[in-house]
Amino acid sequence: MPTSSTSTTVPGANRQYTLGDWDNRSAVRSKKTSYLLPPVAEVQQQLHSKDWFPPSFIHYFKHPVIRQSSQQTRHRLAANHLVYFLNYTTILEHKIVNRSVETLIHDELGIELPHAMKIAALQLYTDEGYHALFSFKLAEQVARFYDMPVWDAPPKRIRLLLDLLGTCTDEYRPLMWFFVGFVSETIIAKELLDLTGNTLVCTVYQMFREHLEDEARHSRYFSEVFQYLWPRLSPELQQDSARHLIDIIFVFSEVDEQWLGASLASAGICALEATDIIQQLQAPGARAQRARSSAAATLQAMKRAGFFEQDAHRTLFSQSGLIDA
Repeated sequence: MPTSSTSTTVPGANRQYTLGDWDNRSAVRSKKTSYLLPPVAEVQQQLHSKDWFPPSFIHYFKHPVIRQSSQQTRHRLAANHLVYFLNYTTILEHKIVNRSVETLIHDELGIELPHAMKIAALQLYTDEGYHALFSFKLAEQVARFYDMPVWDAPPKRIRLLLDLLGTCTDEYRPLMWFFVGFVSETIIAKELLDLTGNTLVCTVYQMFREHLEDEARHSRYFSEVFQYLWPRLSPELQQDSARHLIDIIFVFSEVDEQWLGASLASAGICALEATDIIQQLQAPGARAQRARSSAAATLQAMKRAGFFEQDAHRTLFSQSGLIDA
């Protein structure tokens, strides 16, 4: 792969590329949380004033049909959303992020990496396995609370990411895996930041709080690695990668319409109303706005790496709606 840049001054050469005091701060090393829901009666009591998932973060909760529905309906939809998000997180951590991290650990990118960067990658890999574990455990409990049917279909975003990776050449695919991990970790850290707040059921709040503490470090790490790698890519590879980064960012704004239709139906929303809710979410303007908002940290990291110093890159991203012209 033609990865070397002709630049003689390369940003990022003096960074440390660590996860900080990982032994004492990582959830898998320092927390003793069981992530068990309280007894049913206590959960029901908490739901008088708390939510399973922040309503402001569930885009379709702004629709008049949902706004006018009963509290019981909104709680069920939020619980559905939480279970879906946690199951998606489990798959994302295992099949996407950790595969991305492997490209750093096992020298798949064809670029010499600092030793500290590889050690931190191994630590991050360990973190993500634990995140998958507690996400899976909590999803099971909430699903049992409502006796939810099993949803076996892979999340749409996972399917689209794997399809996108499947279109790459064997030579380019490791770099594409890294980009997917970079976008994923910078986006999920922002999502989790929005999810924290003591208006959630206690166990859910604790899980998100501890997950965020790890993901904030992961986001910083992936941002620093991106800043290290980007100037070391050839101009031709940078141009190809710019287009793929847009594709990846937009995948993370996709709505899983099949799952959402089933979720709305389970809460008693009629098919006609559900169709209108889904169509509003899929409108091009709404999708671009979601992508731009969720990828704010991603775009900032790219800016720090000098990505937008190239006119061609700025043009591509402004045409996509991700940045201003």
